[in-house]
Amino acid sequence: MGYNDNNPYQSPYEASYAPTAELADAQARIGFIRRTYAHLGAAVLGFVLLTTLIFTLVPATAILGFTHAVGGWGWLVFLGAFMLVSWVARSWAESSTSQQTQYLGLGLYVVAEAILFVPLLAIAQFYVGDPWLIPSAGIITLLTFAGLSGVVFLSRADFSFLRMYLVLGGLVGMGLILCSILLPSGLSLGLWFSAAMVALACGYILYDTSNVLHHYRTDQHVAAALALFASVALLFWWVIRILIALNGRD
Repeated sequence: MGYNDNNPYQSPYEASYAPTAELADAQARIGFIRRTYAHLGAAVLGFVLLTTLIFTLVPATAILGFTHAVGGWGWLVFLGAFMLVSWVARSWAESSTSQQTQYLGLGLYVVAEAILFVPLLAIAQFYVGDPWLIPSAGIITLLTFAGLSGVVFLSRADFSFLRMYLVLGGLVGMGLILCSILLPSGLSLGLWFSAAMVALACGYILYDTSNVLHHYRTDQHVAAALALFASVALLFWWVIRILIALNGRD
C-alpha cells in the first residue's frame, strides 16, 4: 500500500547539466524513456522474484505468524517502518551525487514493498484459497497501467496539475485507514473504499507517467522508475483487496 508522494521537480536555480525530457533532443528523450521503463521492468521482476522466494523458502506457519503479528496495532508499527524506509529509498534514488546510491534506493524500495505485501499475499493465498486471485490481480494491474500509460504517451498531456488532488486523496485515505485501526468500534473500509484507492493509484500513474515525458531530467531514470513502480504497487495492492472482497461474497 505504498504511499506515493514523489516530487521529481528540481529548483530552477539548482545547477543541472541534464535537461528535462520535454526540452531534451529526441535521441536523449527516447533514451531516457527506454532506461526508465527498463528499470521499472527490472523492479517489477525483482518484486515478483522476492515475493516468490519468500513464499517458497519461508514456512507457511512463519508467514501466517508474521501476518497475525502485524494485525491491528502491529500494522501501525509495520506501516510506519515502511514509510520511513520508503523515504530513505526515495532520497537515495533522487540523489544527484552517486548513481550507485540511486540504485541502492530503488533496490531498497523493491525489498520494502515485497515485505509489505507479505501479509496481503498470505491472506490471498492461505485464506481465500483461489490460485488465480494473485495472477488475475497482476494481469489487471498491468493492463490498467498499460492503458493509462498509452493515454499519456498518445495525448502527451501534462497531468502535473493532479499533484495537489493526489496528495489530498492520499492523506484522506491514510486518515481513514488509521481510524479503522485506532477507533475502538473500528471503521469498516469496504469495497467502495478499495475502489476509491484504485482510482487514486490510477491518478498517480497518469501523474508519474506525464512527469516522465515532461518534468524529469534525462539523468533521473532511476527516480522516475521508482515513482512508477510505487504507483504500480499501490494499484496492485488495492486490486488484490477488491478481488479478496469479491471472492468472499461468492
